[in-house]
Amino acid sequence: MRQALLESKKALPRCLPNPPVGCVLVKEGSVLARGYTHAPGEFHAEAHALSQFSQPMDKVSAYVTLEPCSFFGRTPSCAHELIRQRIESVYVAICDPHPQNRGAGIQILKAAGVKVEVGLLAEEVRAFIEPYLISS
Repeated sequence: MRQALLESKKALPRCLPNPPVGCVLVKEGSVLARGYTHAPGEFHAEAHALSQFSQPMDKVSAYVTLEPCSFFGRTPSCAHELIRQRIESVYVAICDPHPQNRGAGIQILKAAGVKVEVGLLAEEVRAFIEPYLISS
């Protein structure tokens, strides 16, 4: 998750008004791909990382600083894309307080059988990302 946090810092300032999110794909302890949120309408962190890795996703885990989005906005839902790519597990630092998310991305992943854990490095990630979050 520390590496995902480092990736999230690369997103600024281009990602604004979207939050600066980072994602790292890992398989058996090895980093396969890294991503961060780009300018609005371009890659979210998960999509950026997924675009760099085209092999089967068995035994692949995603470490994401913010809950994957559950809704289609300017870009497709990251939660649905992780499912479509058959990711095995997702580790999320913090839930997204955005009114259209608020746990929905996590529920979508779990309903599809993806292993999800929330809270890894939460305080450190929250200290960085909180000023950029939309909560109302």
